[in-house]
Amino acid sequence: MKKGIGASQGYGIGQVVVIKEANLDFKTVTVSDVEAEKKRFQDALDVFMEKTQAMADDIKARIGEKEAEILEGHILMMQDPEMTGQIEGSIESECINAEAALSNVCDMFAQMFASIPDEMFQQRATDVNDIKTRMLMILLGEEETDISAVPAGTVLVATDLTPSMTAGINPANVVGILTEVGGKTSHSAILARALEIPAVLSIDNIVSTVTDGQRVIVDGTDGVVYLNPSNDTVETYIKKRVAYLNDKKLLEKFRGLPSQMASGEVVELVGNIGTPQEAVKVLECDGEGVGLFRTEFLFMDAISIPTEEEQFQAYKMAAETLADKPVIIRTLDIGGDKAIPYLGLETEENPFLGYRAVRFCLDRKEDIYKPQLRALLRASAFGKIRIMVPLVTCVEEIREVKAMVAEIKADLDAQGIAYDKDIKVGIMTETAASAVLADVLAKEADFFSIGTNDLTGYTMAVDRGNAKVAYLYSAYQPAVLRSIHRIIECGKKEGIMVGMCGEAAADPMLVPVLLAWGLDEFSVSPTSILATRKVMSQWTMEEAKEVADKVLTFATEAEVVEYLKSVAK
Repeated sequence: MKKGIGASQGYGIGQVVVIKEANLDFKTVTVSDVEAEKKRFQDALDVFMEKTQAMADDIKARIGEKEAEILEGHILMMQDPEMTGQIEGSIESECINAEAALSNVCDMFAQMFASIPDEMFQQRATDVNDIKTRMLMILLGEEETDISAVPAGTVLVATDLTPSMTAGINPANVVGILTEVGGKTSHSAILARALEIPAVLSIDNIVSTVTDGQRVIVDGTDGVVYLNPSNDTVETYIKKRVAYLNDKKLLEKFRGLPSQMASGEVVELVGNIGTPQEAVKVLECDGEGVGLFRTEFLFMDAISIPTEEEQFQAYKMAAETLADKPVIIRTLDIGGDKAIPYLGLETEENPFLGYRAVRFCLDRKEDIYKPQLRALLRASAFGKIRIMVPLVTCVEEIREVKAMVAEIKADLDAQGIAYDKDIKVGIMTETAASAVLADVLAKEADFFSIGTNDLTGYTMAVDRGNAKVAYLYSAYQPAVLRSIHRIIECGKKEGIMVGMCGEAAADPMLVPVLLAWGLDEFSVSPTSILATRKVMSQWTMEEAKEVADKVLTFATEAEVVEYLKSVAK
């Protein structure tokens, strides 16, 4: 048995097909005809664009528009004059071949994204490397791997299953995916979930461990792989697969129902998104709004600071898509850990404790923060937008933001520009300071949204990317649970809405605890909405309170986990 990250739930039993990596070796050579080399690059780029658009169109027809946007993003990257201009400029200034220029520039961009300790941004590095690989294959005349031709019952095994590879998968033939890299938010994981193919990622040395034709079981739910399983194990997993598929069908009965407990208490169940286009997925999954719209991607995907108008159009699109449903939009959460050249940020020794999020924005009011807040206020005329401020650690920060909002409101009034006069301005409670100061901050903020991922890291003083201390990174840690309890308690005392947009909001073992403590809003990945609604429906408030009270009595994470597993429904 081997362990990895369960990135797409379900169970698959089949035979291994190892995806071999293409030979992309080349030498850097000096070219005498620079214009001819630039044309060779442009011809390859034209082929890349045509093939990628065809794959995107195929995905759009077979799977959906949201999934097609992954490959359309590759097209946008290669249409970016910043990237292609640097490649052509390198060919011209250094008189080197297209392969070398492409590789150098792509490596630079990939390293820039990979340096950001955030899985969603690191996925950009995977995208750039995928683009580089496919462009090199075109330049070198190599044939792309045709995954669509694999036989029925195939378990694909690769170092990394890139979006372009995943695009060719026929779900009728592929029963599982195993890779050596990647996580739950990687694009290969997103596509695997959309195709409903079980996937386990980040398995050490899986490519060299297995051989073509070997029988394996893929447990995408628990992130486990069984090599050469016994007949008894196979029988067990056949039963698990049947039960899983039946349970999935039963989830559909929760579509259209209110998100409520067995005893009748109703809460708000909403989704997390990173682009305005993803708002459609929230509706498709029966979400009741958006609890977290990360605005960083508007900045990461640009070559200069997005204008007020560009931001307004993006926020307006999300608001109009959700119509009368709430959309909580987080202001820019960026800093020294996210290398965006045009922002001129210096690399910091400890960026997570440095110049980021609201600290950065309040220092860059004129060119960064005011345009974003103006865009948000203007967009609020088209839907139920709420503004969320990240990484607040002291009262002065939220007061300063609210003062800026008031100033912008007065300016919009003077210009006769419409906006929501009662727009809510809340904070993301994701630091130890915000938990300790929750009673004070609740008097200033219109709402709280608990970011459990960062709250866990800051409370436990742990870097979740450091394997040596990963055992400390758990929302089940008593210190984290007590922080969450305090934040909710203080918010409720002041009568403000308290939500949660971290992974814990969709954890079936924590849902009853959070309900008992009075959490008003659960913001989860869109695909987790129906499953979370089902869990809510299984608990009465009396039962949940008994569990929640007991949880606060434990001294260790192990005790908490053992108890919650014992009472899970």
